[in-house]
Amino acid sequence: MRIDKFLKVSRIIKRRETAKNLCDDGDISINGKIAKPMSEVKEGDILVLQIGKNTITAKILQVKEFATKDQAKAMYEIIDDQTSDA
Repeated sequence: MRIDKFLKVSRIIKRRETAKNLCDDGDISINGKIAKPMSEVKEGDILVLQIGKNTITAKILQVKEFATKDQAKAMYEIIDDQTSDA
């Protein structure tokens, strides 16, 4: 599944366009490599998202085409969530 779609379906990011813009700006990486909007993700991948001053590290547990709110929470696990003051 494309990273921009995964972020939307999993509800980590509310809009797919926002996910696409973050990828275009180099603010998302998959397993240590900068992600493009069409980059593919799979179970076990580690995502790092830089959103403003927040850095979120998450592990993909499931990849689904569609998910309810409760199912979306089970698609990933937050490993680390940091806010920088800089």
